[in-house]
Amino acid sequence: MARNQNPLAFAQQALQRLPGELWRQERCLRPCREGFKMGNRGGQPLVDFSSNDYLGLAQAAHISGDAPPIAAGGSGASPLVTGLRPIHQRLREALCLWLGRDQVFLFPSGFQANVAVVAALADRHCLVLADRLCHHSLVLGVRSSGATLRRFAHNDLNDLERHLKKVERQHPQWRVLVVSESLFSMEGTSPDVKALAELCRQFGALLILDEAHALGVLGPLGRGLAWGEPHVHVVVGTFGKALGSGGALVAVDGVLGDYLLQFCGGYRYSTALAPPLAAMALKNLQCLPQLEQERQALLSRSRQLRQRLVDLGYPRPPGDGPVVPMVVGDGGLALELQQRLEHVGLLVTAIRPPTVPPGSARLRIVLQRGQPPEAMEMLVQTLVAHHSPQ
Repeated sequence: MARNQNPLAFAQQALQRLPGELWRQERCLRPCREGFKMGNRGGQPLVDFSSNDYLGLAQAAHISGDAPPIAAGGSGASPLVTGLRPIHQRLREALCLWLGRDQVFLFPSGFQANVAVVAALADRHCLVLADRLCHHSLVLGVRSSGATLRRFAHNDLNDLERHLKKVERQHPQWRVLVVSESLFSMEGTSPDVKALAELCRQFGALLILDEAHALGVLGPLGRGLAWGEPHVHVVVGTFGKALGSGGALVAVDGVLGDYLLQFCGGYRYSTALAPPLAAMALKNLQCLPQLEQERQALLSRSRQLRQRLVDLGYPRPPGDGPVVPMVVGDGGLALELQQRLEHVGLLVTAIRPPTVPPGSARLRIVLQRGQPPEAMEMLVQTLVAHHSPQ
């Protein structure tokens, strides 16, 4: 059969096969005091139940225009070409102290940080055991490294142990990396990090933990679930969620710091984090001690919403943090509920495959500091009116 001469045929065919309920569209949302407004002009205010701005720090900066004046412009080149700026160094020192780690590397995004650190630490002589629901960036890092990838059941340490025993028996010469997250952003769930770290210690596996959605929210004083766990060898975090800025961090101890500096191409060949983002991240990091009461209140509201849904006959959404998934199954129904909620002034995003497994489309409800007290009840009542408990 002759080769198709149209180099764009693959894209046209993929788009034709895509079901309507899985079609994605970008929208322009303008920050406002209530949350967001649609489009560039006017529009109904929407209370934000979708973004990862858990502590409301990004929203506060948008409304007040309170951006730090101490840094401006871009970085110009890689940190190994034109060096770090003083604001980068101040942020790294503050993060080392906050996380209890020896060294921190700054990255332009969390996606890049995950791909870069996994690709640097794994190779074709490695086995990587990754939680089945790990973020796409972590999986992409494994694939780019050439390592063998195997998945263990979500947050199932017994299944992970089975895999570790098998590789110890069949391939004792392989290095093993374990990859997981401390707060899964679509599930709302967390592993038992202490037990996970101990299991990796027993089998000599290197543990990488993505704390993107936990830092600032979970763990002692919001320092994440890896706080005080030396056998979590690598912590990845972001500034674009609870810290209300942009960019990411990789925190390590000892020899891993030297290793990443010498061998992490994703750090070596990327323009350094923009100084204004570093400045905002540092400013918000310094605010966290004053927000401890609000952080505790956020976790309390997360438990209250789950219990409220249970009282109304819905299954309890898994987890305990501010990400509250409400699985409805069908992508079309999830979109319909999203539209119903927008009609009453609430922004709750429908999450559909391939972001989540087929048949598990959901509303991803995100609780944040600063949401009006009546908004959560409005959310619940709208769901009850349009989606009966199964």
